[in-house]
Amino acid sequence: MPGTEFPVTLLNLAGSIALLLWGVRMVQTGIQRGFGARLRVALGAALRTPAKAFLTGLGVTAILQSSTATGLMVSGFAAGGLVDLVPALAVMLGANVGTTLIVQLLSLDLSAATPALILLGVMMFRRGQETRTRDLGRVAIGLGLMLLALHQLLDLVTPFEDAPSLRLLLGTVATEPVLDVVLAAGLTWAAHSSVAIVLLIMSLAAKGVVPPHAAFALVLGANLGTALNPLLEGSEGGDAASRRVPAGNLGTRLVGVVLGLAALPWVGPWLVTIEPDAARAVADLHLAFNLVLAGVFFPFLRQYAALLRRLLPARVEAADPSRPLYLDEAARETPVVAVGAAAREALRLADMLEAMLLAAREAFLREDRKRVTEARRMDDVLDKLTTAIKAYLTGLDPEAVSDSDHRRIGDILAFATNLESASDVVSRNLLAHAARRLKRNLILPPAQAAEITTLIGRLVANVRAAAAVFLTEDLRAARLLAAEKEAFRDLEADATEAHFAAIAAGKSDEAEAGAWRLGLLRDLKRINAHLVEAAAYPVLKTQGELLPTRLRDIEDAAQD
Repeated sequence: MPGTEFPVTLLNLAGSIALLLWGVRMVQTGIQRGFGARLRVALGAALRTPAKAFLTGLGVTAILQSSTATGLMVSGFAAGGLVDLVPALAVMLGANVGTTLIVQLLSLDLSAATPALILLGVMMFRRGQETRTRDLGRVAIGLGLMLLALHQLLDLVTPFEDAPSLRLLLGTVATEPVLDVVLAAGLTWAAHSSVAIVLLIMSLAAKGVVPPHAAFALVLGANLGTALNPLLEGSEGGDAASRRVPAGNLGTRLVGVVLGLAALPWVGPWLVTIEPDAARAVADLHLAFNLVLAGVFFPFLRQYAALLRRLLPARVEAADPSRPLYLDEAARETPVVAVGAAAREALRLADMLEAMLLAAREAFLREDRKRVTEARRMDDVLDKLTTAIKAYLTGLDPEAVSDSDHRRIGDILAFATNLESASDVVSRNLLAHAARRLKRNLILPPAQAAEITTLIGRLVANVRAAAAVFLTEDLRAARLLAAEKEAFRDLEADATEAHFAAIAAGKSDEAEAGAWRLGLLRDLKRINAHLVEAAAYPVLKTQGELLPTRLRDIEDAAQD
């Protein structure tokens, strides 16, 4: 190979690898946008027994083509206590097998289907009226790009055997299996796709650029590298218990790689003998490695889970309340998981707002200044969590987010923003009323104390109702919550009328008490309005039951 052509060939090779990675990404995002929510529900419903969990993990990952996405889903279930560790580990064993299926498919010569797949994908994406059709078009385009990239790789790597520098490097790689494992693990970690790296190894092996023994070691490294991302990025600084599933998956891969390296001197030559096609041999080893690993570990999952619980015990010390618990950074690559995590984090805001209201009620009824301080501290925590949720959701890749996820993101942001505004009213206004009462050593009359107890209790019930509507999106519950806005409006109107009547009658004491009561009711009304806007209005708007305005049509008014 002439010296001037070598840099150009390297550039073309890098471009083909990038095209392969982009094709894999298009397949994954298309499936996640079109079917991610349903797959998550199916996965959660199947986590009852290890056998069902294994098969479901295999099927979900075969569709998603990302064991990382499956791992993030099941890790979230396990960390939240929704599923036991044993079936969660079984899912990962199935997920590891599921990622090998597309490699098996693409190890066949399907290059003739490339133009048809890209053409079909573009037509579905450009002319599809439904979002699901466009997502499937994205998948077809991704598959076509993957086949195109593989075909280009096969054409590009053939001249590399004539490069002296590359021949020296290949000689080193061929004699150092451990170096192969480390190299492939690093590449897979950086690419975030074991499928792409194994397909690249297949291409290199098919043209003899990498000898079979080195290719097999590289496959072992790719299987190890794909288990690094969830562990290194999924739970940074979090509870050790939340890392049990990714750590367990990495542990099984590590044991498999060590045993695979030990058996490679015997398994490698035997595999080459029964499968002369180097590309097929690489794909078969990839499948066999994960099948054998699943067969070895599956009977001992209970003992393995017990070991993980001892090595990674749950943290018992009190956590910083302002630190997000569910905003997993690694889940950003899987929007359906990230949106669910943000919704779960947003529910914590409702719990904190409820605690603030209860603290405010205690401050009104008892001589306890600490309750005012505690409630204002909760407001700071709620503000920090709201900021974290907003930054997390706005940082998601818009191209990977489906239309339904976009709508849900808007609902989460509206919920968080309104609850933050409600907490500000509690902190700045409601607690200010209580602080003034404590400063002046005023004792509320029994009637006023009873009214405050009733009204704040009603607001607490509305906070819980708002959380339920946000979670379930139930139309009937949304209507009931929206009706509370009218109820508080009527209370304010009655208080205003009574206050003006006392002024007109010259009853100064009643007028002063009425002014204080009216100010309190207006603050409670504002808090309630934020609760309605946080949860009820998004549901009513989606169902077409929210009027754009309460004013009469302008033309009708003009005719009158």
